[in-house]
Amino acid sequence: MRVVLEARESVHTSQHHIEPAAGRLGVLTVGLGAVASSFIAGIELIRHGLAEPIGSLTQMSTICLGRRAEGRVPLIREFVPLAGLDQIVFGAWDPIADTAYEAALRCGVLDRLGHVEPVAAELKEIEPMPAVFDQNYVRRLDGSNVKSRAGKRNLAEALRRDIRDFRAAHSCDRMVVIWCASTETFLEPGPAHQSLAALEAAMDADDKSVPPSMLYAYAALQEGVPFINGAPNLTVDVPAMVELARTAGAPVAGKDFKSGQTLVKTVLAPMLKARMLGLQGWYSTNILGNRDGEVLEDPDSFRTKEQTKLGVLDHILRPDLYPLLYSDVHHKVRIDYYPPRGDSKEGWDNIDIVGWLGYPMQIKVNFLCRDSILAAPLALDLVLFMDLARRAGLTGVQEWLSFYFKSPQHAPSAYPEHDLFVQHAKLENTLRWMMGEEQG
Repeated sequence: MRVVLEARESVHTSQHHIEPAAGRLGVLTVGLGAVASSFIAGIELIRHGLAEPIGSLTQMSTICLGRRAEGRVPLIREFVPLAGLDQIVFGAWDPIADTAYEAALRCGVLDRLGHVEPVAAELKEIEPMPAVFDQNYVRRLDGSNVKSRAGKRNLAEALRRDIRDFRAAHSCDRMVVIWCASTETFLEPGPAHQSLAALEAAMDADDKSVPPSMLYAYAALQEGVPFINGAPNLTVDVPAMVELARTAGAPVAGKDFKSGQTLVKTVLAPMLKARMLGLQGWYSTNILGNRDGEVLEDPDSFRTKEQTKLGVLDHILRPDLYPLLYSDVHHKVRIDYYPPRGDSKEGWDNIDIVGWLGYPMQIKVNFLCRDSILAAPLALDLVLFMDLARRAGLTGVQEWLSFYFKSPQHAPSAYPEHDLFVQHAKLENTLRWMMGEEQG
């Protein structure tokens, strides 16, 4: 034991250079629906001392440093130089012209008297810029607040101007763009996505393989602005965008906020593997009645979402290593649009497991959650951590933020990590590394 301790004590650490979090941080949300309006209203309420940032690691979680006996357990926000909530300035794009105030009322996530009206003045100031929107990619939505400029290259340039104009108008020192909009129709990676030159040629040709989400990401990265993909869209999860991110010196992260049923799945599946319990089948179904549920009624949009939900189990359970236990798992996922439920999503899971001597058992989970309430603190953490990454000179894919995503973007040479606890450890160790502390 003494040898192990001496080895730990000899580990060399040095603090990574991080630019200070001075000045204003502009946060542009793509979409001003349930998630974005709940996120923005929540920040305003917290800034006014009217609410607590429950669910946010950056605001509420501590991090253990050194040995447990040392008792060094600072808050994350006091350990790493994050931007303060009072430094954030919000803007948005949306095909529907509602202000953030009108959007919050329309979506019905937050209590009007308790959580919308107290910050009504601030929410009313946020008027969405005209969006780049194409109904071919989100068939069940429509809106008139859209850019009329023809050609995908021209639309991308218009978004770049929006970013520059917002930065100037609000005296922002730094920016972050986060996709909080709807799920686009399913798209496979193709030739247009293999290099930046190919992507730009496809944009010039108005190729259908370049959806609106890629135009937003392209515009943000060309401006050196970090981009976060909160939906299951392909968007930045292609070589062309990774190349652009590195060239522009900007970080990217995605995809699809891990907020509800998949969060539970990434906790329970590691438990099964840790105990070497077998799995025969996992049936998951959801009902929700918000705009996301309506969009996912379209089979092509659902296919995009389904891919991020289905990929979780194989990577956690590793059937290649444990074929007897996990090689023949029937994994089924359904999502049904049910308007009466609104944003209060309900997820049911039936899990058929196998124990000692092959005896069958079952686990049943009924998660009555609030979709946007779970997603809003993820958006906050990701914005602050991506701004931190940018100031720390980190570029390209930020795998250390896999904790927040259903289908974490990763290096081509590695498989994605889905185990929530491994993801959490990676996040904390990255913060320790940045600050020159020994990794846990």
